[in-house]
Amino acid sequence: MADIADKADIATNADIAADIAANAGKADHDAARDVVTRAVVPAAGLGTRFLPATKATPKELLPIVDKPVIQYVVEEAVSAGLSDVLMVTGRTKRPLEDHFDRAIELEGALEAKGDKEKLALIRQSDDLAAIHYVRQGTALGLGHAILCAKQHVGEHPFAVLLGDDMIDERDKLLERMLQVRSEYGGSVIALMEVPREQVSMYGVVSIAPTDEDDVVKVTDLVEKPPVDEAPSNWIIIGRYVLDPTVFPVLEKTPPGRGGEIQITDALQELARRDRSEGGPVHGVLFRGRRYDTGNKLDYLRTVVQFAAERPDLAPEFVPWLREFLRDR
Repeated sequence: MADIADKADIATNADIAADIAANAGKADHDAARDVVTRAVVPAAGLGTRFLPATKATPKELLPIVDKPVIQYVVEEAVSAGLSDVLMVTGRTKRPLEDHFDRAIELEGALEAKGDKEKLALIRQSDDLAAIHYVRQGTALGLGHAILCAKQHVGEHPFAVLLGDDMIDERDKLLERMLQVRSEYGGSVIALMEVPREQVSMYGVVSIAPTDEDDVVKVTDLVEKPPVDEAPSNWIIIGRYVLDPTVFPVLEKTPPGRGGEIQITDALQELARRDRSEGGPVHGVLFRGRRYDTGNKLDYLRTVVQFAAERPDLAPEFVPWLREFLRDR
């Protein structure tokens, strides 16, 4: 009987060890699943503000001197450790895929000339990351574009970087947002303060303070409110870190302003939830350098600023610009 008891104890201990190992494995799996490694870049917009230039060229490929906007955005994602990038494109955006692919004929021509410098430049874009593509068949808003990423992202948290919104590489906004997501869970959005008269052009938030100076809890969101109804001067800019629970919320979100599915409506729902349900929503207060290339005036400002800061261009460009402006 003692032998039977001993064997029973051994079996019980083995079962306990197996349960511990299984639970440890599940914990490791859950922890790995919670790490953000994927980035989604919505880039399906028609770019009508830049016609006729964007009739055949995606607005995301407009150059900031000699590098397209979209490459700066992908480089930002990679710099933050996000090596898996999904671009949400449209029927007219095939050139985006070509830009991040090999250019065999061009490489051959540069190799024949011995132009190693330009060869390295064109190879930068196709070596950046594992880039995937999905098409947004109908332009139904940013929320719908993000929903198009559901199959690729699965049950993992992910970042969203808008394809015409640039953050200076010296300002590590996305890295900070990933830290906040790790600390607080849920979703994290980038916020920037603007003059009151500009709030009606953006999504605007109500916020509550936390123990950290640059982090707030988002209590409400509204898309492009009238100036006199805006809850604050803090607007949402084109960087998000989203919990995967945003997908079922987006699927149930009816079209809002402009007949589009708004990500702000989905975030409003998540802001009311606790961490166990995929909430809450926090904001990082960004006071750094942002470049909006979605309209002509800001695009031109960005090009001039980048050119004036480039060591290879500034010595000639800046004196010329000063003289040009003095004569006006």
